Amino acid sequence: MIGRRVIPFLAELSFIILSLLAPSIQGFFIRPSAHCLHSTRESLSRREAANVSEPAATRAPPRTGIAQKVLDMALGSPLWKYLLVPQARAKIVSTAEANQIPWTSAKEWISGEMQTEITADPPLSTTTIPAYYQQSFHAYDKGNLSWEAALEVEIASCAVGARNFPQFGSNGEEAFRGAFDSALIEAGAVVPKAGRILDMGCGTGMSTRRLASNFPQAKAIQGVDLSPYFVAVGKRLLELAPTSFHEGGPWVSNIERDARIEYFVGDASNALQLKEIQEESFDAINLQFVLHELPPEVAILVVDEAFRLLKPSGQLWICEMDFEAPAYAAQRANPLLFSLIRSTEPYLDFYAESISDLFSYVQSKFQHVKVVPATGRHFALVATRRGTGYDGEASFDDQRFDEDGNYRVEDTHLQLWESKGN
Repeated sequence: MIGRRVIPFLAELSFIILSLLAPSIQGFFIRPSAHCLHSTRESLSRREAANVSEPAATRAPPRTGIAQKVLDMALGSPLWKYLLVPQARAKIVSTAEANQIPWTSAKEWISGEMQTEITADPPLSTTTIPAYYQQSFHAYDKGNLSWEAALEVEIASCAVGARNFPQFGSNGEEAFRGAFDSALIEAGAVVPKAGRILDMGCGTGMSTRRLASNFPQAKAIQGVDLSPYFVAVGKRLLELAPTSFHEGGPWVSNIERDARIEYFVGDASNALQLKEIQEESFDAINLQFVLHELPPEVAILVVDEAFRLLKPSGQLWICEMDFEAPAYAAQRANPLLFSLIRSTEPYLDFYAESISDLFSYVQSKFQHVKVVPATGRHFALVATRRGTGYDGEASFDDQRFDEDGNYRVEDTHLQLWESKGN
């Protein structure tokens, strides 16, 4: 359904535009301060005392005032759409190529393999597309409902991975996703033999294929996404099974055919409408980089649907951005910076503001919830549904911060004005 599993132009696009506007833009940034760390410690203490998740004290001030209105007007102007965005996109591609990521050739290859589909009518879908999904995302005018976004998403993910884990270069994406694999296991993720996994918001299947690889004992791995474009590309990639450019292949990752994987176009908040989906039929449901692209009320509906689809003792896995981590809290505290970021992510501010409420809601639904840091800016959450006959109290185990209030995983991301290719 919702979201592609990465944030292709989130920080990259915003900061390249900032660099175009101001050569000395470093002075605009607010780095994690003593106040941010102190507030994080206070927030942690409150959560421990109440055993619930409360809003962090580091949240940004309201997006109001004349300056904010002027900035919002600028971001809605033709200058943003027709001048700065194209320049930023060109810079993103050149930076990826400088990091040995073959953006241009990989896109040409997949476009050639899907030429028939691309030149035909848009993919057919019987799923009703909700209004929130029909707007611009990641600087694509049609958002997720376009071939361009679907063809570029896995390439963009590879490029962003090089920023997340710069010490790994063009293998940064593997390191990035591997960090979530490890974090989920730390949080207690398990799949029984012959188990069934549902990947909500699967995009083109990056996360779905990784789930299949990580859990060979699973009998079936199904992916659901609202974009028929993304699902079409995902199905084609699974058929083509290309090798990575690291091994002389045309694509940005190795893909193996796997008969256990199926993709469907559908709404994760109402997946039961699909005849292939049944109530209480999944052992694990995965939500990776999906919730930050939803209005909070839709995120709640998705959690509710996951609960309905899980078997007793089944697990919900959430991997997401953590705005209580000092690095993201500092970004959000900078009005100029965050206005640019949220111009490509329309619901990001709502997500950042409601993350603690989301934790509390998940806790109210599930028997046991554990949250751990995956990177210096992201968390992994495993929520286990109550088993048959279970009458115990729900528990919430937040392991993101150490006893001194420090985030337990070091932030390895490049500063957003930096380019590893330079």
